Amino acid sequence: MDTPERDPLPRPLRGIVPPMVTPLADRDRLDLDGLARLIEHILGGGVNGLFILGTTGEAPSLSYRLRRELVDRTCRQVAGRVPVLVGITDTAFVESVSMARFASDCGAAAVVAAPPFYFPAGQPELVEYLEHLAAELPLPLFLYNMPSHTKLVFEPETIRAAAAMPGIVGLKDSSGDLDYFRRVHAIVKDDPRFTLLVGPEMILAECMSLGAHGGVNGSANLAPRLLVDYYNAIAARDADALRLLGQRVKFINEKVYGVGRHPSSYIKGLKCALALLGICSDFMAEPFHRFRGPERETIRRCLEEMGLRTQ
Repeated sequence: MDTPERDPLPRPLRGIVPPMVTPLADRDRLDLDGLARLIEHILGGGVNGLFILGTTGEAPSLSYRLRRELVDRTCRQVAGRVPVLVGITDTAFVESVSMARFASDCGAAAVVAAPPFYFPAGQPELVEYLEHLAAELPLPLFLYNMPSHTKLVFEPETIRAAAAMPGIVGLKDSSGDLDYFRRVHAIVKDDPRFTLLVGPEMILAECMSLGAHGGVNGSANLAPRLLVDYYNAIAARDADALRLLGQRVKFINEKVYGVGRHPSSYIKGLKCALALLGICSDFMAEPFHRFRGPERETIRRCLEEMGLRTQ
């Protein structure tokens, strides 16, 4: 008797799903050793999934060739230990579908798409776009609400329409808007298989109290076990652990994310910290550049204050 295949994607997907940075050796070449170390570093923290080619992964700045290499190498190394989610956000519909098919061939569990950027779409246009996209994808689709970057919002009524479409299984909300999150949760709360994940770690506890299933939190690149423990403390309503762990999460957000003057600084800070720990290169995709001397020393002091040994 044949054994049915295991669904590689829990529904809902609970826990911490780090949005992995993309280790680069130069403009169009992966830091392969660094990528391997980073994946093991993250998985070693007990995370519940891995999200590649998102905002933290600098996806829009990477060539399609490099994106495919990243997907292939990541899926091979993860080897089913956790679900791999692959970002397919693009201004070109056919490129999103092409990347999703490639991700499926590589063994990814799901794909993630923000609204197409540049030309602003109306909500009825987004609904139609999602209908067409979901119908062509070989993998489950998470929506990605990232209005600070796309300049578009998946309005709650658009989420209502999307949640009824076969193949759309969840939402990652990085808006930081708690009222928006409440409105979306009210719409999907009766669907036990629809996942709600939140981006900013500083509102993870509040969003979980409102119904979030977990977080896609950038600082889990640096401190995956901390974020997993933080999630578990929230889920267990352990006030003492939550207070202590929350202070450590806040420290990363204020001290590592807070270095630099530009919106790209949080990715620069993460990559700089990972480089100082000897995990991977901190090369940034153009037009951005890695932190230089003064910023690096600030990050080094932050890591040492966290009790981490730098190189």
